[in-house]
Amino acid sequence: MISEPAPTVRELLAFYLEAGVDCALAEEPIDRLAEIDAPPPSPRTAPVEAPRPVAAPAVMRGEAAPAPDVAIASAREAARTAPTLEALRELMQNFEGCALKHTATRLVFADGNPQARIMFVGEAPGRDEDIEGLPFVGRSGKLLDLMIGAIGLNRTTAYIANVIPWRPPGNRTPTPQETQICLPFIQRQIELVNPDVLVTLGNPSTQTLLSTREGIMRTRGRWFDYDTGQRIIRALPTFHPAYLLRSPSYKRLAWQDLRAIAKVLAQGAV
Repeated sequence: MISEPAPTVRELLAFYLEAGVDCALAEEPIDRLAEIDAPPPSPRTAPVEAPRPVAAPAVMRGEAAPAPDVAIASAREAARTAPTLEALRELMQNFEGCALKHTATRLVFADGNPQARIMFVGEAPGRDEDIEGLPFVGRSGKLLDLMIGAIGLNRTTAYIANVIPWRPPGNRTPTPQETQICLPFIQRQIELVNPDVLVTLGNPSTQTLLSTREGIMRTRGRWFDYDTGQRIIRALPTFHPAYLLRSPSYKRLAWQDLRAIAKVLAQGAV
């Protein structure tokens, strides 16, 4: 029987990347297969009276995330009290109700001009965004820059954010609970920016913000009303740049959406 050769370091790294392991969560490696030295058995002695039961120690508040309903209520209350974007960012920086905060490198709040008439919202940061602390700076971000540049926009004339401000480990899909916990923050962010046009990038952002269960193929290119409670903002879903990188044949439809956005912006106040 011929044994297979041991994988090389390059092959191991490729395997980890394929599995979604692309960053370290600690400075030093931990050998979780190492055996823990057990204490030597004590010599046999006379029977000892069994210890009385002791109540389990209470869990410290910071050791576990609060229950989802408590975290959602806390997020709603915190977001509601934020008078400015700067205050909202500080509240989110100190918010402990979402477990994603403890696995991400940093908060990815927003990029661009908060006075812009148009706001783009994606789903969650990726690896590059987690490193730089800015949304859409990786490959999909470069494509987004080209997309908005095609209609005369850039990061000084647009505002860009995500529904989830912390990167999920391994770029996994955020859970419904994580999305609901973070939802009050992006809703308040939209209220404070108060754009004339809201563009939801991809299916998760569209379904979360526009309260629809339809897929992006049915919603893209259709105008929706987004109600902030103070005014109605016109909202248009379109494809996420990451999806267009995987399926470039849909760039033609994305271009149609961009032209519709440019037409509305050219009309002035909406």
